[in-house]
Amino acid sequence: MIFNFMFFFNSLLLGVGLAMDAFSVSLANGLNEPKMKKRRQCLIAGVFAFFQFIMPLAGFFCVHTVASFFSVFEKFIPFIALGLLGFIGGKMLVEGIRKKDEEDTPTALTIGALMLQGVATSIDALSVGFTISEYTPFGAFLSCLIIALTTFIICMLGLLLGKKFGTKLKNKASVLGGSILIFIGLEIFVTGLF
Repeated sequence: MIFNFMFFFNSLLLGVGLAMDAFSVSLANGLNEPKMKKRRQCLIAGVFAFFQFIMPLAGFFCVHTVASFFSVFEKFIPFIALGLLGFIGGKMLVEGIRKKDEEDTPTALTIGALMLQGVATSIDALSVGFTISEYTPFGAFLSCLIIALTTFIICMLGLLLGKKFGTKLKNKASVLGGSILIFIGLEIFVTGLF
């Protein structure tokens, strides 16, 4: 395996493509919590980056070990993503609607909800294991690391943008954030079916 410009460029492009769902969810998280501290932002972006690292790597090893099992599981990915993001987004939406008359105190994202978001936005990355199946294990690891770093940077940008607009949107932020999550779940579902 040759680690040339195209290897790094392709890995970067995979990272950008895979990070778009995580970016949108990060934007929604920033909207929901406009006073989020830097440490929390790093945690959220780090969780998304971790899942974007581990899922393609798991897909790579599935191709080399249990590829037939993965092909059976692949058809359920859109349903899982829709269920997870629909549940989290619906919860945010309901909380935002209930709080429209109350003082603006956004509910912080729990670690459980963050893990669900990480899985939901990265589950389709399992299929990237097929695209990198010709790589050596070290090449796959390096490619997944580049994907993770790209995801981290893109998610930090999403959180910063969300925080900026979340402050301006005040009590509508939770409703908008929840709507975004539901829309992402529907988009993954629809594109996964076709």
